Amino acid sequence: MSEPQAVQPSPEDKKLVTLARATRARTGAAEGAAVRDSDGRTYAAATVDLPSLQVSALGVCVAMAVASGSGGLEAAVVLTGAETLAEADLAAVRDFAGTGVPVHRGDIKGNLVETHAG
Repeated sequence: MSEPQAVQPSPEDKKLVTLARATRARTGAAEGAAVRDSDGRTYAAATVDLPSLQVSALGVCVAMAVASGSGGLEAAVVLTGAETLAEADLAAVRDFAGTGVPVHRGDIKGNLVETHAG
C-alpha cells in the first residue's frame, strides 16, 4: 500500500468531499465516496452491504466510471470511520487509472486526514 501523504485537497477535490458526504448521509451507509474521471465527470456512491452483495463505496464509484466508458480517474475521496483505506480499493483505482491518482481518506464528517497515491 502507498504511504499516506499530508492532505492538500484542491477546490475540485473539496467538491468530491461534498458529494461523498451527502451520499453517505442520505443512505446511512458506512462509507461514502466520490471520484472525478479524466473527462471531469463525477460519480458518488455509498457502501453496498446486502446479504448477497458487498461492495465498498469506492468500488461502486470505480465500477460506475468503468461502466460509463470513462478513460481514467483524476481523484477520489472516501469518507469512512475506518483507520485506513482498504488495499482492494486502492488496487481498483490503480487497475483502472494507473498509479499516482490521489485517493483522499476522510472521517465521516468530511475532514480529510490523509492522501494516498492510488
